[in-house]
Amino acid sequence: MPNFRGGRWSPSKLRKQLFGDETATLDTLCRQMMQSDGEYSSLLLAERILTAYEKLDDDGRHWFFTLLQDDYDIDLGEVKAALDAYEREPDASSLKRIGKAAEPRRQELLRRVNLAQGATRRLVKMREHLLTAMRGQPDLERVDNDFLHLFSTWFNRGFLLMEPIDWTTPAHILEKIIAYEAVHEIEDWDELRSRLEPEDRLCFGFFHPRMGDEPLVFVEVALTDNVPRGIGEILERSAGAIAPDKASCAIFYSISNCHKGLAGVSFGNFLIKQVATSLKMQFPQLKSFATISPVPRLREWLERRPDEDAEIRELLDTFDTDADEALRARLEKVVASYFLEHKNGDGEPLDPVARFHLKNGAMLERINILGNPSPKGMQRALGTMVNYVYDLNRVEDNHEAYVTDHEVICSAAVRKAFTR
Repeated sequence: MPNFRGGRWSPSKLRKQLFGDETATLDTLCRQMMQSDGEYSSLLLAERILTAYEKLDDDGRHWFFTLLQDDYDIDLGEVKAALDAYEREPDASSLKRIGKAAEPRRQELLRRVNLAQGATRRLVKMREHLLTAMRGQPDLERVDNDFLHLFSTWFNRGFLLMEPIDWTTPAHILEKIIAYEAVHEIEDWDELRSRLEPEDRLCFGFFHPRMGDEPLVFVEVALTDNVPRGIGEILERSAGAIAPDKASCAIFYSISNCHKGLAGVSFGNFLIKQVATSLKMQFPQLKSFATISPVPRLREWLERRPDEDAEIRELLDTFDTDADEALRARLEKVVASYFLEHKNGDGEPLDPVARFHLKNGAMLERINILGNPSPKGMQRALGTMVNYVYDLNRVEDNHEAYVTDHEVICSAAVRKAFTR
């Protein structure tokens, strides 16, 4: 096999390799890509790299990610040389050299691969595979950091389009809504229709021009005359639709990220704020923007604590959908402590949904015991749901308080439940 590591390939040799050797290894193709200066050859190489990658099994993917980690990292010698040059003469040229040396070479490789047709979507899938591989090899995080860095740029808010999704949206997009719904499963087309067709039910999604008709994230909204205490008020209503211009509340009841490969790239915060602002302009009578949200890891947390807290053991053993008011009050106190008192290693709330909404400037408004008494709701959180409220006049202040001090902004009712 030709050696690409030393010296540059001549254009004639590169053309011969591109068009004459269909058995080139993925390793060889990547090294050719880093040597290529031509636009056409780079496009061809990018397609061949992605096609070769997509034929790999799990072991092959693991090998490829290890290759990216080991062979396409930074050159420490070049970093030191660049720093020495800047120390001798700190001008724009030497500063640029530092930036180039400090960037792992795999970032440039991924940028070049992104030239291929549909490459952005295919690279998102590649990162999904990487996240799976990291479970067995955590040190691949260095590679993941580069994917995340590039995706945060490629999926910058300025490139995203917010579009309404309704019952008239093309069927191939609606199929994706059914497939990607991650909070409250949509069982069939009739259920989807009940969420999209009534005039008081809305849905908005973010799209990216390089991802085709694939939504990145979508939010489902119900227009109501009150902030619900349970998801049944939204999904199992018996009354007819409320006239949108008579509604006083907009309830975000489901937010779904559609691609595991985009984990860590924040879309929901933009979507919620933009949807709320858009709805306020369309329906100026709206007074409240709130969620009815799950507490997905509550039971998991409770089950780790029985040995140190007899009350929690009793709750786990006895709490069910027939719980009396006293038992509900005891669970409410425990849930309040879960949000306000217990933190992760970064000093943030344990609950991932809470971290998401609080970081976006919401307030923890209310704990709803048995807000979701379904078997799934009971299994995950003893039926508990919560409301987060977005006060458009305070979201920035709340966001700053959370980002700066990890302060959990909450209502007096939640604080009272915690201290009683």
